[in-house]
Amino acid sequence: MKVVVIGGTGLIGTNVVARLAEHGHEAVAAAPSTGVNTLTGEGLKEVLQGADVLIDVSNSPSFADDDVMDFFRTSTGNLVAAAKEAGVTHYVALSVVGTDRQPDVGYFRAKVAQEKLITESGLPFSIVRATQFFEFAGGIADTSTTDGVVRLPGAGVQPMAAAEVSAAVARTAAGQPVGGLTEIAGPEVFGLDEWVRTVLTARQDPREVVTDPEAPYFGAVPGPEDLLPGPGAKLAETKLADWLTRS
Repeated sequence: MKVVVIGGTGLIGTNVVARLAEHGHEAVAAAPSTGVNTLTGEGLKEVLQGADVLIDVSNSPSFADDDVMDFFRTSTGNLVAAAKEAGVTHYVALSVVGTDRQPDVGYFRAKVAQEKLITESGLPFSIVRATQFFEFAGGIADTSTTDGVVRLPGAGVQPMAAAEVSAAVARTAAGQPVGGLTEIAGPEVFGLDEWVRTVLTARQDPREVVTDPEAPYFGAVPGPEDLLPGPGAKLAETKLADWLTRS
């Protein structure tokens, strides 16, 4: 089948395209660099011609509240319209575990808006909510650093390897539409502070990670379980220590 991957040149998308191609599908990477712009609609009609499945793993270039909301509303609206016109039979989107539990976080509000547009589109769909990626620990540390000290709350997280996120998205795309949400997560639970501290230590990063219950994450303080998946989540296999050894 033909699968178009919006955001197909990024961290997750590149891997999704490769995995689908390995299994004999015609996987097409779509991004502004390939002439497809979901904000303007440029190239959408052409790339979706003959497509069976549309996967959206794209992300906003700006995480400012208004910018990210505008991105997901505009982009998803254009994708839904183009998918309907092209006769796409499965719309797959990557989202984030806990988006509906933290309304004070602008990024999460935008992801909820994206999910709503998809679920109300009338298209057969699957939404895959993933936990934080191992690969994002360094970036989280950077945005949480003040005067050389990283301050993070001890809220629970269940991070996973980006490669396994990609695998889950590809499997979902190759299957029948779920018509709802599925959650994927790593095999281990950490405190957000503990996870980032472990990664920085492994990388010999000298910054101290201080546990601060009032420290924000993406602009709001998460509750103890706000970032954790529900009991029905599908768990990945790669543990943090193994990923650190390989990376």
